Amino acid sequence: MAGMESAVDGASNPDVDLLYDINGLTKSTPEWLDRAIGFTGEYGLLIALVVLVLWCWTSVRRRPDPESAEVAVAGLVWAPLAAGIAVLINIPIRDFVERPRPFVDHSGLHLLVDGKSDYSFVSDHATLAMALGTGLFVANRKFGLIGIGLALVEGFCRVFMGVHYPTDVVGGFALGTATTLLLAPLAMALLTPLTTAIARSSRVGFLVRARRARLTHDTLDLPEPRAADESPESERKDLAA
Repeated sequence: MAGMESAVDGASNPDVDLLYDINGLTKSTPEWLDRAIGFTGEYGLLIALVVLVLWCWTSVRRRPDPESAEVAVAGLVWAPLAAGIAVLINIPIRDFVERPRPFVDHSGLHLLVDGKSDYSFVSDHATLAMALGTGLFVANRKFGLIGIGLALVEGFCRVFMGVHYPTDVVGGFALGTATTLLLAPLAMALLTPLTTAIARSSRVGFLVRARRARLTHDTLDLPEPRAADESPESERKDLAA
């Protein structure tokens, strides 16, 4: 079926072939699993990425080094901002390309979600997921790698669900990554001073640095007490001698 549906002027279309191969996996999966993957690809993985950003925030704000914590929190603020900007950039791209959803032009696909009437290229879900994952990587490599892994799973789910071509997903990955990384230097230059100022606030400083981390840092910076025979007067006498 893939070869028949993807034939264009007698040539096979690898994009459509791969779409049928991945979506065709639904033929051997139970219905409950299809529903689970449909929910996961539509909502679950994006929610998981937001939770991952919050988890990373609770981790980096406990760093004893204030500068490191402030830069990391700035990166975490940039992650959702980058995702939003990437989706805004996608609006004119999607309207310019006007690519219909795969189930519009190709029969035999098992559609796991309904209500998809907008254009297909570029995938908003793939764009959002990869922008968040890449933004996490800017803030913390360990959490970032997990986020990028979740974004890759998101892309697979979108094709599995029958709502996107593989190239829709690849385009979303490219757009999310490019937006996050290309604008990161400017964003970090603007956001880091902001997180530094917040960290110094007695009221909202906990948003950037946990109170325990601040106390630990302040304790480490305390000068060591002088011994009885190391008073300023004894030092001056030693120098005079």
